[in-house]
Amino acid sequence: MKNLNSIRDAFAAPGDAVIHCNCEKEPNSLELLFQYQSIAMDNMTQGLCLFDCDQRVVVCNRQYRELYGLTEAQVQPGTTLEMICRARIAKGIYCGNDPEAYVAERTAPFADGHDRTQRLTDGRTILIRRRPMPDGGWLTTHEDITDRCEAEAKVSFMALHDGLTGLPNRTQFHNQLEEMLARVRRGARAGLLWLDLDHFKSVNDTYGHPIGDALLQEVARRIRGTTRETDTAARLSGDEFAVLQAQVRTASDCAALAQRLISILSEPYSISGHLIMIGVSVGIAIADQENSEADSLMRSADLALYTAKNEGRGTYRHFATEMDIEMQERRRIEADLRAALVRGEFQLYYQPIMDLRKMAPCGFEALLRWNHPQFGVVPPLNFIPIAEETGLILPITEWVLHQACNDAVSWSRPLSVAVNLSAAHFRHGNPVQSVRSALEVSGLDPVRLEVEITESLLLDKTVPINDMLQDIKRMGVRISMDDFGTGYSSLSYLTDFPFDKIKIDRSFVKDLPAGKGSLAVLRSIAGLGFSLGMTTTAEGVETDEQLSVAISEGCTEVQGYYFSPPRPMNEMAETLKRCADKCSGYQRQRSGNVKVV
Repeated sequence: MKNLNSIRDAFAAPGDAVIHCNCEKEPNSLELLFQYQSIAMDNMTQGLCLFDCDQRVVVCNRQYRELYGLTEAQVQPGTTLEMICRARIAKGIYCGNDPEAYVAERTAPFADGHDRTQRLTDGRTILIRRRPMPDGGWLTTHEDITDRCEAEAKVSFMALHDGLTGLPNRTQFHNQLEEMLARVRRGARAGLLWLDLDHFKSVNDTYGHPIGDALLQEVARRIRGTTRETDTAARLSGDEFAVLQAQVRTASDCAALAQRLISILSEPYSISGHLIMIGVSVGIAIADQENSEADSLMRSADLALYTAKNEGRGTYRHFATEMDIEMQERRRIEADLRAALVRGEFQLYYQPIMDLRKMAPCGFEALLRWNHPQFGVVPPLNFIPIAEETGLILPITEWVLHQACNDAVSWSRPLSVAVNLSAAHFRHGNPVQSVRSALEVSGLDPVRLEVEITESLLLDKTVPINDMLQDIKRMGVRISMDDFGTGYSSLSYLTDFPFDKIKIDRSFVKDLPAGKGSLAVLRSIAGLGFSLGMTTTAEGVETDEQLSVAISEGCTEVQGYYFSPPRPMNEMAETLKRCADKCSGYQRQRSGNVKVV
């Protein structure tokens, strides 16, 4: 009875309810109490065993036997703990690799109660609680917590790893980075490679996110297979990865790894029956005692990655100090761009487009200029790429459309106005609504508006380009393909899409009349346009000779500095007079022998 009360006292917490039975007053209830307690012990979720001061079993429940595959005879009262341990060893159910060390550890005397976990040889994890008894024995409970430990481990893993690829996530990446930089501060060298997949978004847009997710998993598998066990590969965001390269001797070690990654990640992927091609760009930063701060190192790698992507993608770049200067300049331009629309710093310049049949202006192309308060007039090449990357191109394009239509309404002649719509506007904006709104607000006759797009836009199969162009054309607006011949130049574009005009890129005009290759291209495009009933405009005409070739080869329009550079709206009268003077001078020079096409 004393032992049973001790069991109760060993495990009862303050405030626990305890059932008491006064067996001295009710002797017949003693046997009943033992039965109840036996039933209770056999229905516990934990295994329980009570040992006396000689390490012999006093009582043992069914769960304890089943936990270790023991028979009743192997744990009957009087059995020593050492015998139980050896019975478990015989079944291969114990902790550690040394059976004798295990027996010694389990039978060693102890003074205070304790809780500890043991990983058994069969893979299970057991929580063992030991509580000393007043007579020198002890009570122990054994609980299988394998499922709990696995669930906790899974939660812990998920907190530090990407759920899709299994790679360390950004949190774990930062932990590993700090550990690596601690070694760097003690004299080691390491490398940080920042990876960004090329053309991944188009995969998601074309095939859907399940295919995109499967592709990311394969990318992660290839990265793991390319890096060493001492390196850390992580997924930081959607299509952005990083590799911490340990034990770097020189920058060439990082370059070699970057090149291997570019090669392996650029190989074709077969995903659910689809053959997919992507690439990767890599930025590299070296961690040494002069560059051992996490934020600085990541910023350096990111700048190098930005440079790699800007220089053609599918390549790698090492960080250089001038990249930081360039990025600061880029951020300054971005900040100024955001304010430029509000402050009214944008202005349209207009370059005339000449009708070679009439030898007179038939329209103007609207060209954007930025009147920067500090740097003066900034050409588009210096800010349009940044506007496209940041999404600012959308409000800028809206402004250009509306301003060009408003300006054209005020002209003294009903000449056309051409506006270039960026690919970003088709992908992320609503060009049909933008054109409709500009026409409605300005009151411009739709036949006077011409929308220009580039060939590269037509390659994007994720956007219904043809439907959008058809909707614009139905308004009465003309559609022009700009810079034809510089991109992919598929002839099917000219029949598949509703083009009214082909603009021949200036690169085929600048070498005329001497450049035979350029002459052949010009002649072919002009002939093609004539056959399809399309207008052909030769861009970049600057000399009498280039104008003569454009006329003789059948171009219907020209545009270039020969007639006028782009000029602001308030110089429109001077621009028209210059065009008239140039036409008269050319005609006089050719003695009236201008070939009319």
